[in-house]
Amino acid sequence: MLNTRSALQQLRVPRLLRFGSSNLLSHLLRYASTVTSGDFDYDRVKPLLRAVIAKEPDEKIWAQVYHAVTESTPPPQPIASALLQTPWLRNTSSFANSSEHRKYLDAVLKEELGTMYVGLRRFHETFFGDIAGLQTASEAVFAKCREGSNLLFDNNGWVGWPPQAKEKDVLNWFQDIVPQLSRLAQDHSSTTTPTRRPIAQPDKPLHGSTADRKLDVGFVNDPKAKKSSRYHWSQILVPGELKSNPNADTSKTWLDIGRYVREVLATQDTRRFVIAFTLCGPLMRIWEFDRLGGIASDQFNINQDGLRFVSTILGFLWMNEEQLGFDPTIITSGGIRYVEIERNGRRERLIFDGVMRRAPCIAGRATTCWKVHSDRDPQTPLAIKDSWQYLEREEEGELLKKATDKGVVNMARYYHHYTVQVSGIDDDVQGNVRKRLDITMAENYRSERSVVIRAATPTASSREGRSTANRKRPASRTDAALPPNKKRSCSASPTKVDSKTLPNRVHRRVILQDYGEPIFCASSRAALLAALGECIEGHKSLHGAGILHRDISINNLLINEDERNPSWPGFLIDLDLAIKEQREGASGAKGKTGTRAFMAIGVLRGDQHSFKHDLESFFWVLFWICIHYDGPGNDKVVPKFDKWNYADMDELARLKLGTVSDEEFFIETLAQNFTPYYEPLIPWVNRLRRVVFDKQGVEQTLYSRMQDVLREAQKDEKVLGNVASG
Repeated sequence: MLNTRSALQQLRVPRLLRFGSSNLLSHLLRYASTVTSGDFDYDRVKPLLRAVIAKEPDEKIWAQVYHAVTESTPPPQPIASALLQTPWLRNTSSFANSSEHRKYLDAVLKEELGTMYVGLRRFHETFFGDIAGLQTASEAVFAKCREGSNLLFDNNGWVGWPPQAKEKDVLNWFQDIVPQLSRLAQDHSSTTTPTRRPIAQPDKPLHGSTADRKLDVGFVNDPKAKKSSRYHWSQILVPGELKSNPNADTSKTWLDIGRYVREVLATQDTRRFVIAFTLCGPLMRIWEFDRLGGIASDQFNINQDGLRFVSTILGFLWMNEEQLGFDPTIITSGGIRYVEIERNGRRERLIFDGVMRRAPCIAGRATTCWKVHSDRDPQTPLAIKDSWQYLEREEEGELLKKATDKGVVNMARYYHHYTVQVSGIDDDVQGNVRKRLDITMAENYRSERSVVIRAATPTASSREGRSTANRKRPASRTDAALPPNKKRSCSASPTKVDSKTLPNRVHRRVILQDYGEPIFCASSRAALLAALGECIEGHKSLHGAGILHRDISINNLLINEDERNPSWPGFLIDLDLAIKEQREGASGAKGKTGTRAFMAIGVLRGDQHSFKHDLESFFWVLFWICIHYDGPGNDKVVPKFDKWNYADMDELARLKLGTVSDEEFFIETLAQNFTPYYEPLIPWVNRLRRVVFDKQGVEQTLYSRMQDVLREAQKDEKVLGNVASG
């Protein structure tokens, strides 16, 4: 072991790599004393020895060196505790240039959703109770279903229900029964011509998703809906998931419906929440997904509770846009969309010009950005940032106003901010969306002292045990206890929640005076480098004002190449995760997300976030663009680096460390992976690597040294030359 240490110590790499205030060499120097101590963990170095013996690539060997040596010695700088630095949570909106392959997506989506509470009392009343005339119409329609010679519902349940509940048969039955219920309800509906119809296309991918996604069943506004019709996720109003097995009402099915809801929310830029349903055999559950996750009703058998099924279907057909989850503060009139604000004592109408970005996620900040203009000044472009913030965090609008007032350069300038109000009250999840529905009443909720709640047992057969129409639904029967919830996941297991600290998010908007495009849309390599330098200058100015950004990514660095646009040529946006640097404690918010591919190695390891970590993120942004873009905005998925979107923090730190540790290996990585368009930047990205990971550099000059590299690169004839994209 000491021989291994001596050999490694002679190399240049340990001197180059910094970890906090020290480098890898300092860990190696302490390594010998650790080996001879009684506390040394020999198992930690075994992966390194195996990698050396097997002659693994340098990337893997250096990753194992880092793991063995740094963990065998005291940490080089204080690690941020949970009390001082809010923990990172994975979120599906943080993917960059990803294939969104299901096997990778599901793991992150499961973490994003957390525990999904089911069996909530008052669920139907909460989300269906304010639909005008629904209760009266449902009772009348259900009575008609049991009348006449052609019964729709008899003593055994719904006539025509397929005994084996096979997917194809259930879909055919569903598409037949819904229009019949709609026709029976016409006398009670205020809509003379029903337009909403069910669609069932489980074998046809819907348009609009990154990866092919198919939907079992759903509702759309299309009176001419046919099996041959093709739809886009933006048209889905209520998604549904079918399973033939009654026992399939588990976390796996719940994740399936969550996957569909994510596509709906991603493609509908004014959607605040989504109502959905699962049907496992005859067992139905209604869902509501919002920016905190998913919650659901109790499970009911549609063949035993026909009235509730009728009420649910008519609810899906009759809900207005606000009840379906669309934002009523965004008004459509005469073919234009707009919001109204009151600024400086005057009302303004901000007219939408287009969507800039919509974060594809369910739970989280769910940021949406629109390009807009004021009706008072149509020539000046503005931008609205719409997001859902934890109440514990300082408002982004206040931070941005502070930055603007202090004259911070190359940072999007403040115009206005406000909390969205719906129905006259602040739009938050717990109060306004869920209407204070109590999750402590969920079947899978338990407090510190409560006992395990067992799962409801579905009927063994779809027709077995069905009662007469007016028999009350049976109480939930018990079966084997649900498995323990070992990790934060969407399982049905009992979950500990302190009702006093239930999470909540509030709906806020910030209006910016600056508008641009993401930096990867730069018209040339030189323009990209110039904009990156401008953004670094913006970060320096922001840092000087006492604000640390903490979320440097390709979507938060913008470029403006339009001479008519008065915005900065290159500038930063998004202070969602920013903090005032004199802050002594964390915000108290229960989680935060960032774009993982651009996070600094130290942050991934848990170091307290500093300005140096943000500057390292600028390096990773340039590295990423050169690999994933073969020209302005011409992006692609690179499987080797797609993993960076899904790997856990520790693994990602090692992947990044292995990438930059050795110069020869790093240059080889660039040569193999940079697109033809960005190949001229290879030597300059390497020079930037030397600056960012230079142990001897003075921290205070890091800004200027990075900017010097970028300025010199812009003078390179190869960088300025015309290289056709591949």
